[in-house]
Amino acid sequence: MQRIPGAIGYVEYAYALQNKMAYASLQNRDGAWIKPDAKSFQATAAHADWAKAPGFYAILTNEPGKESWPITDATFILMHKTQANLEGAKRVLDFFKWAYEHGDKMAEDLGYIPIPDQVVQLIYQAWTAIQGPDGKPVY
Repeated sequence: MQRIPGAIGYVEYAYALQNKMAYASLQNRDGAWIKPDAKSFQATAAHADWAKAPGFYAILTNEPGKESWPITDATFILMHKTQANLEGAKRVLDFFKWAYEHGDKMAEDLGYIPIPDQVVQLIYQAWTAIQGPDGKPVY
């Protein structure tokens, strides 16, 4: 990443912070020059239409908002809608519920941003579609 003097690359924010890399401000859709930081990433996430994003997959590029960072992405996991191992699936969802309720500070300390509360509520609703081998909801 730092081998070619003067080169420009793109890495995730947490990686840039951990490796003390230089970064640039970018002009966003509304014409504002924005630095990458938790505030600008949260502004971007707040403008996304998560309810209409299949599987919560949203392209977070060039979202509106004067404080929005123009190139943002979400990290997520995938689970099969039908789970062969009911208890294992419930433990996975229990872990993520705990992370959503107690992990914001840890995420921020690692250079990530917490998922907005309204998105967490949508995720909890989506979990009701995950079924065990008997067709009953896992969560």
